Amino acid sequence: MSEKRAILALADGTLFRGTAFGYEGETGGEVVFHTAMTGYQEVLTDPSYKGQMVTMTYPEIGNTGINPEDVESTRPWVEGFIVREAWRIPSNWRHVESLDGYLRRYHICGIDGIDTRALTRRLRDGGSQMGVLSSIDLDGKRLVEKARGLPPIVGRDLVREVTSDRVVRWEIGDWDLAMGYLPAAEYHRKFGRVPKVVALDFGIKQNILRMLVTHGMEVTLVPAETSAAEILARKPDGVFLSNGPGDPEGVPYAVRTVRELLGKVPVFGICLGH
Repeated sequence: MSEKRAILALADGTLFRGTAFGYEGETGGEVVFHTAMTGYQEVLTDPSYKGQMVTMTYPEIGNTGINPEDVESTRPWVEGFIVREAWRIPSNWRHVESLDGYLRRYHICGIDGIDTRALTRRLRDGGSQMGVLSSIDLDGKRLVEKARGLPPIVGRDLVREVTSDRVVRWEIGDWDLAMGYLPAAEYHRKFGRVPKVVALDFGIKQNILRMLVTHGMEVTLVPAETSAAEILARKPDGVFLSNGPGDPEGVPYAVRTVRELLGKVPVFGICLGH
């Protein structure tokens, strides 16, 4: 099969030419980088990356494919995926799908064969910026103009696009090689008294929920726009503010809720929630 060309165009006019993988099309977003050597599947499915195209600094990505356990949500959220070399044929006993096939299934564009070190240095020194990735339009000048026309992430409410739409009692703990995911009841029996925690979902990673359960908590996940009164009515021992995408200025309703909770119940958080 012949390779299809692709271009990543940054708003500052820089062009990176490479090969398309995943879905063939065009996408745009804030271009950022991630320095993990492993865990690309967790990165792809982290709702915090909604609105962003992620560059992996480690050179070889996709070696172990995709499996159904190592996910942080029900689907990938990145707007595009940028790597030095994407492995099309995975080799791992747990994999059920290749990275290429996974991205195609969810209509996510990828590009490989570019100098990710040069891109990372540009983003590190100059800050993240908007970009367009395309395998259907190879006019670099036109793509740069498209990148410059993209709305910035600052001030946008991306939380509404990733939050849950209903209240969920989280019943899954840590993953065990022999047993799979362990039920929450296993940990509740171990710890005895179980503190009740309400988790505000701004785009939470499932592993955070699993860790809360693993440490003996009863976790109820609620949508981002849940009011303080509704949360307090559940009589929680604590409220957890989750990670999520974008700018805190874009979620004033969450700020109001947290202000009303302070002093009435212990509040802790991570990432956007912190």
